[in-house]
Amino acid sequence: MSFVVPAFAVVPVTVSSQFLAQQPGNGDNGGQGEDFGKSSPVGFLILILFLIAVALLVRSMTKHLKRVPESFDEPAAPAEEAPEDPKADAEESAAKAEKPTAKSD
Repeated sequence: MSFVVPAFAVVPVTVSSQFLAQQPGNGDNGGQGEDFGKSSPVGFLILILFLIAVALLVRSMTKHLKRVPESFDEPAAPAEEAPEDPKADAEESAAKAEKPTAKSD
């Protein structure tokens, strides 16, 4: 994929790219003066506070994860004795199939 610049925009693009590509000539050294790379005690304090906050969050998350069950599946019902009467079995399944309907206003 190539970038095509329309003819009316060639001069402004060329001028702006030459301006942006210039090296700083005012002795700024691109922001890399004698204090470049040094941090302040306030920055160190903030870093320590963030590390303490992360440690407390990890501790809290570990406590919550210990409370999570092994599986979210419902436990299987204990095996009940099968009724000897097949007619009673059919009546039970019919009663389970019937659900009350909700009334809406």
